[in-house]
Amino acid sequence: MLPCVCWLQLMLILLSSVLRTRGENCPSNCMCPDPHTVDCSGRGLTRLPNEIPLDVRRLLLADNWIARIPSDFLVLYSDLVYLDLRNNSLSHIEPGTLSTSSRLVSWTGHLIKLRLGNNPYLSLVSEDAFLGLTSLRELELERNALSTLQVGALSQLPSLRAVRLEGNPWVCNCNFANLFAWLMENSQKLPNGVEGMECSLPMDGRRVSLTQLSKDSFRECQATLTLTDLLIIIFSGISVSVVAIMTSFFLASTVHCFQRWSKGTKGDEEESEE
Repeated sequence: MLPCVCWLQLMLILLSSVLRTRGENCPSNCMCPDPHTVDCSGRGLTRLPNEIPLDVRRLLLADNWIARIPSDFLVLYSDLVYLDLRNNSLSHIEPGTLSTSSRLVSWTGHLIKLRLGNNPYLSLVSEDAFLGLTSLRELELERNALSTLQVGALSQLPSLRAVRLEGNPWVCNCNFANLFAWLMENSQKLPNGVEGMECSLPMDGRRVSLTQLSKDSFRECQATLTLTDLLIIIFSGISVSVVAIMTSFFLASTVHCFQRWSKGTKGDEEESEE
């Protein structure tokens, strides 16, 4: 009987230790329903809470006033698979925030679902914002303030299965052309298809459904010169001008020398005749 009592006491001690550790690791004003979940939704937070357990797997931060995410955030919480930042005050997502750091290029994120929708000030997502998130399957960027998005931000997510982009103030200009082509090729990844997306015409601001557009709608953009093209044209023009000037100078010098030589020869002949 005694060994059983000792074993039971040991189990109770371990259990109380685990419960006490869970309580100590849970950020203040948040809930931790299980050892790997931190729920800080709707707490009026203006920044990420302190003392988030490093082994957190589900971090719920929706319905707050969080304006930024610290640099290399996912490097610290490498076990994170679910991050909910809906309905906050994020304005931009920079490289190194939700991706690998340049100092840790071999790190690979385990994040599977990232929810960034309903951030009314989120107008900029860097092309490398999600670099390294090779496990990311679901990305939510709906109902933000995005007017454009570089395709590289999406094409570098090899495991992406679903992306929500509806409800943003997209502008149907040449900056949107590449994204439009990507959406047409990956429409199966849009939960509501392209039917749920609209963009504003640059001329009159009228909003149209993407279903009314085609690649021909952006045909003029194919002739649009990039900055590199312009630099090449300018450099080529300068090079041609320099070559033309040097050629003209060479020809003028040659003609001048020939004329002097001709005059000298004619003078010698006249002297010989005298």
